[in-house]
Amino acid sequence: MNDQPQISHRDSGDFAVAPSFAEPGVPHIRTLNVPGMRALYVKEVRRFFKVQLQTIWAPAVTTLLFLVIFTVALGGAGRMVIGVPFADFVAPGLIMMAMLQNSFANSSFSLLVGKIQGTIVDYLMPPLAVGELMVALIGAAVTRAILVGLALWLAMLLWPGVHVMPDHLWAVAVFGVLGAAMLGFLGLMTSVWAEKFDHAAAVTNFVVTPLALLSGTFYAIDRLAPAFQAVAHANPVYHAIMGFRYGFIGTVDSTIASPVATAILVLLGVNVALGVLTYRLLASGWKLKA
Repeated sequence: MNDQPQISHRDSGDFAVAPSFAEPGVPHIRTLNVPGMRALYVKEVRRFFKVQLQTIWAPAVTTLLFLVIFTVALGGAGRMVIGVPFADFVAPGLIMMAMLQNSFANSSFSLLVGKIQGTIVDYLMPPLAVGELMVALIGAAVTRAILVGLALWLAMLLWPGVHVMPDHLWAVAVFGVLGAAMLGFLGLMTSVWAEKFDHAAAVTNFVVTPLALLSGTFYAIDRLAPAFQAVAHANPVYHAIMGFRYGFIGTVDSTIASPVATAILVLLGVNVALGVLTYRLLASGWKLKA
């Protein structure tokens, strides 16, 4: 009689089937990676919020100085522009200009600093699709723009002689988000293309700033010659500022038909075009992957 313990062998069908792994390049997460997008968005917001004195309050103070200078120099003697006091005309444009510039600054910094510091892998390695990466980065840029806009709006509420209570809140929200997203896409493309901070600064100085200053922020477009009006109407930043200003004062300085609806369509078209171009740049890995 065999006194050794008998080892029973399970049938091979009793063993759990080993999990199958996807082939290289096949995503494991087949749905929208909401936790990943939220984590990257929070990371980007915390990045600029840690230095909020520089990223939020300093731009607000600088833009407020523009309001002081222009209202003192040009707004005296009860000057009116398109039927409203000059200070009420220029204030919404200044808010929008600051929002656009800070949206661009935030998104143009994200990938660029990663390339310079060698931490770009932190953006490329997580299981985020290109579209998810774009949503998180553009969302953070729009968030910074909104915070700067709110800081400026609160300061202007307390400024004597300036009335910035919105007449059409929906227009303020729509044009604020569309304008900030537009400059966010432009900044993200700049972040992909740039290899050093000088490149991003060049785009700021030679593209963003001229577009913002020549967009009717400080003057009414309907006072210009027809040729210059056509140039202004071709500037998408003008449509963002004009629509944003309409949300505050309820009137526009445009000579085109249905200016508010046209501005929304223009900004939607520009955002779609910039979004597609940004997606293709990120998907190609140009200047991002060795």
